[in-house]
Amino acid sequence: MDTTFRKPAEAAPARMGPLAVLPVFLTLEGRRVLVAGGSDAAAWKAELTAAAGARVEVFAAGPGQVMAKLEEAGTLRIIRRNWTEADIDGAAIAICDAEDEAEAAAFAAAACTVGARWNVIDKPDFCDFQFGSIVNRSPVVIGISTAGAAPIIGQNLRRRIEAMLPQTLSTWAALALRIRQRTLDLLKPGAERRLFWERFSDLAFSRTVADEASAEALIMAAQASAKAPGHVTIVGAGPGDAEYLTIKAMRALQAADVILFDDLVSTEVLELARREAKRMMVGKRGGKLSCRQDDINALMVRAALAGKHVVRLKSGDPMIFGRAGEEIAELSAAGIPVDVVPGISAAFGLAARLGVSLTHRDHAQSVRFVTGHARDGSLPKNLDWKGLADPATTLVVYMGAGTSRLLASRLIAEGLSGGTPVVVAEAVSRPEEAIRAMTLGALAEQGAALGAAPVLIGIGRCFAEARAASRGEAALQIFSHCA
Repeated sequence: MDTTFRKPAEAAPARMGPLAVLPVFLTLEGRRVLVAGGSDAAAWKAELTAAAGARVEVFAAGPGQVMAKLEEAGTLRIIRRNWTEADIDGAAIAICDAEDEAEAAAFAAAACTVGARWNVIDKPDFCDFQFGSIVNRSPVVIGISTAGAAPIIGQNLRRRIEAMLPQTLSTWAALALRIRQRTLDLLKPGAERRLFWERFSDLAFSRTVADEASAEALIMAAQASAKAPGHVTIVGAGPGDAEYLTIKAMRALQAADVILFDDLVSTEVLELARREAKRMMVGKRGGKLSCRQDDINALMVRAALAGKHVVRLKSGDPMIFGRAGEEIAELSAAGIPVDVVPGISAAFGLAARLGVSLTHRDHAQSVRFVTGHARDGSLPKNLDWKGLADPATTLVVYMGAGTSRLLASRLIAEGLSGGTPVVVAEAVSRPEEAIRAMTLGALAEQGAALGAAPVLIGIGRCFAEARAASRGEAALQIFSHCA
């Protein structure tokens, strides 16, 4: 393996993709809103804009009961006649429940003429803006739009977000408004302020009641912590699918100042990181130019001593063939705090993909994870081959594509049947995933193809139960031909 130093590559900043609509939040406090029509649908839009502080005027010759009750409650004023173009003049926004397309077109044209933004209910072709689904934890307000394509999806998403957000979030957000100036006065820009707001946000999502004393304690803690050196979080990114990330991993990525990531980490995972974080690719790949481990260690130490929160992002689980032990030892020797966030190892992703239990009681009483190559790229010489060849053991080989023929031949020589089921998986859980089924004898003859994607080899009787059905395919018994 070539160990020539490769300068860490800085990842390009995340770029915004195309937007069907621009999400904006409009201040309506004290501004005039015109609503044309007295229907229940119009009443809902009128009540919504009034809740945002607008002065709502409704033009309707015959307002419905819901609209009339809003007038009785003092929410809005009703002018009992049909709208005219002159009525729209001076309105911040104009809303109409049109009877037909002719009225919709006339209303849109009139609003455009006087410079108001317009919305014709349930007629997106005549709208200058749309109302989305709303999650209200005011002053936190979340708007959801599908650009009129699928309102039901928007409503479903709103229900999911509602279930995730505590009702107490609104009181924490209100507290944030009250203490904002105090944080500006007491906390230095950069690390101190960000640390405070990160911890404040954690409390806001803890479903506890907001109070001034908690905020004061956080301010003092941020002042004290900012004077200490930074720290490192070693995070498992999983095999590739971003949905395998843990909540704790997500929080670490969102709090990072610097992210040092392996080149096996997927783009989808990196997209979830804090956009302001400096990203550096320090990938280590067998047979390719790579950053030396010493250089990676030095980068982490230097950034942490500068007060940064460093996330060392590793594919799979960092504690399984991830050299995390070496990094932890180096950081500890430098007096830098380090914590570890476990990830889903590729072996578990493969088991989930195939629907197999690696320790199925009818097939295996143990499971072993081994590396497929030594430092020089050859087959490791100090493995317990007798134990690995135990037919009651499930064996998962990492980084073994290059030595797969030798490994399979050695296992057969140690007594493991050439008919033992084998799966060779590339890019587990990624869109380009490919899984092939064979026997141990076939692996000894053919080997595992060495491509660009990471390869994982599963050997054992449990793989006779493998099914490729986890992504919606019809169940497929891939080892029906095996004894």
